[in-house]
Amino acid sequence: MAQHAGQRIGYARVSSTDQNLTRQLTALGEVSRVFEEKQSGAKREGRTALADLIGYSRAGDTVVVSSMDRLARSVVDLNQIVGELVAKGVVVEFVHERVTFQPGDADPFAEFQLNIMASFAQLERAITRERQAEGIRAAKARGVYQGRARKLTTEQLDTARELVDTGVPKAQVARQLGIDRSTLYRSLARNP
Repeated sequence: MAQHAGQRIGYARVSSTDQNLTRQLTALGEVSRVFEEKQSGAKREGRTALADLIGYSRAGDTVVVSSMDRLARSVVDLNQIVGELVAKGVVVEFVHERVTFQPGDADPFAEFQLNIMASFAQLERAITRERQAEGIRAAKARGVYQGRARKLTTEQLDTARELVDTGVPKAQVARQLGIDRSTLYRSLARNP
């Protein structure tokens, strides 16, 4: 049986849909396939591109990621994901940190660096969240905090309610308004 020649597979992630993947994609260099994610890295659940990458990759492949914090935001998740890939015989390469994890290669320095860099990413995320919470508290104290903008205007909500009342399925109403069904359900429940 012929051995799998291996391919270079890229993984890029941004935390929200209004962020751009271009810089990461450039850093990956030449890859045969890229898995792109527009999802927070705080939790592994719901990251379908990551799950697809892990399922797609096989022994002999190299997974290239621009930076450790793009693969995971916690030390535990990063170690778990890298460990899972390496156990499959996949090489994991981080461009920014210039660190590569090879199957069967127990490099204590690389593991130490992985843990340190992941710890910094986790700390940075915690500091950012703390600053955000402080800013919100200060804005509330000044009476200027309004929260996130509503997805639906009053007119859109009235239209949605009329359509639903006439028997139009909520999924169709949500599509027509360009919002998720869950947003429609929440809006209708919040404003009966």
